[in-house]
Amino acid sequence: MIGLIGKKLGQTRVYDTAGNAVGVTVVLAGPNRVLQCRTMETDRYCAVQLGFDEQKPSRVSKALNGHFKKSGSGAVKQVREFRNFSLTVKAGDVVGPGIFSAGDYVDAIGVTKGRGFAGVVRRWKFRGGNRSHGQKGWYRRPGAIGCRSTPGWVIKGKGMPGHMGQRQRTVQNLQVMAVREDDQLLLIQGSIPGANGDYVIIRESKKNPKAPAKK
Repeated sequence: MIGLIGKKLGQTRVYDTAGNAVGVTVVLAGPNRVLQCRTMETDRYCAVQLGFDEQKPSRVSKALNGHFKKSGSGAVKQVREFRNFSLTVKAGDVVGPGIFSAGDYVDAIGVTKGRGFAGVVRRWKFRGGNRSHGQKGWYRRPGAIGCRSTPGWVIKGKGMPGHMGQRQRTVQNLQVMAVREDDQLLLIQGSIPGANGDYVIIRESKKNPKAPAKK
C-alpha cells in the first residue's frame, strides 16, 4: 500500500473532462524522503519510513539527527511508516505525488479542527428544552442523564458537554482529480479533515486500491 505525508493548503475548484466544476482540496504531497526500509529479516515486518517538511537540526534530538543522516536526509518535521509499501525504494530515495495518477482513489487521514469546550446542543445536536411557560434556564441543557432504579447508572457513551473536535478522522474513497508533479501538488475531490496548513496522510484507498501494473 502506497502513501505520502502531505500538508493541506486549501480548497479550490477545477473542471473535469465533462466540463463540470468540481470542488477539490489542494495537498502539498512532496517531496517525501525515504528514511528507512524495514524488512522481515531485520525487523520482522515490511514497511517504508518517510519523512516530510524540512526542519532545523537544532530543533531535533541528537538521536533523530543521527537517524536522518543515515539516509542522507536533513532533519524533518513529520515521520510516518507505511506498511507493505508496494513500490521498490531504498533509503535516500525521494517520492512525491507522481506515485498517484488522476482517477485513483485515496484515503485522507487528518486531525479535525478544534472547537474548544462545547455544550450538548452544538456537540451532539441535542434539541434542547422547550421555550414555554415554566421553563427556566433549560433551553440548551441535556436534561436527565440517569436511568431510574434500573440499571441505576449512566449509560456509556451518553452525549455530554466537553471538548469538541481535534480528533483523528479518515475520509475514504476520495478521487484524485489532478497530479501536478512540478509543484508537488495533489488535487483531491472533496474535503479533508483539518485546517489549512495541517499535516495529512494520503494513502492508497483500502476499498478501491490501484490495479496492479501489467507485466
